[in-house]
Amino acid sequence: MDLFIVSPLILGVLFFVAILAAFIDSIAGGGGLLTVPSLLAAGLSPAQALATNKLQSVGGSFSASLYFVRRGAVNLRDQRLNIAMTFLGAVGGTLLIQHIQADILRQILPLLLIAIGLWFLLMPRLGEVDREHRLQGVAFALVGGGCVGFYDGFFGPGAGSFYALAFVTLCGFNLAKATAHAKVLNFTSNFASLLFFMFGGKLVWGTGVVMLLGAFIGARLGARLVLSRGQRLIRPMVVTVSAVMSAKLLWDSHGAELLAWFAAG
Repeated sequence: MDLFIVSPLILGVLFFVAILAAFIDSIAGGGGLLTVPSLLAAGLSPAQALATNKLQSVGGSFSASLYFVRRGAVNLRDQRLNIAMTFLGAVGGTLLIQHIQADILRQILPLLLIAIGLWFLLMPRLGEVDREHRLQGVAFALVGGGCVGFYDGFFGPGAGSFYALAFVTLCGFNLAKATAHAKVLNFTSNFASLLFFMFGGKLVWGTGVVMLLGAFIGARLGARLVLSRGQRLIRPMVVTVSAVMSAKLLWDSHGAELLAWFAAG
């Protein structure tokens, strides 16, 4: 397979798209809204676009995770069980999606994302300070790690928001702390899925590596803002990204029907 299947100009555009997408993703998730359509527009097949996007996502989530760990926002020793369950969940999801269709989940997901956005919008004190744990240890690892990891491997959009929500509501973390920990688990599930895409031979390595470098830069910039701005930045970003992702997923599923309805009216 060719390392590069796009022109140098398009490759440069994809590099800057990856910077912007990773910046957004490190704060609120949803970076794939920019990168996957950009890869498809550049001429990659859907399978190539998804595989190459997973490579650049690994770069972005690794960059943010590394920053959070080095700054002491995340203690990897405390997250070992969560990381292990997330990895196993993502592997299971990635294996399952190869054998069944995700149409039902595609219909339900916009409603879940709208609910997340409304939750953060209508509960302004949610995640403001650390609160008492509701789940911890193996119980949280299974729910917040394994289940969300499974979803990320199976389908993916909005996984970062689900990780963060789990840390806020179940672990009682403040929003900045939850976002930092969510990125570590997001990197874990991204990496697990990437392994299977690599074996599938669909990765466009040259394009993916260039975007990975862009994602590394963008995620580092976003991670810095998470720790310096915290809730004031994350909350509106989560609400906005949830709304945009919901609209896009609804359009992907029902856009043709909506256009037909407007045309008939």
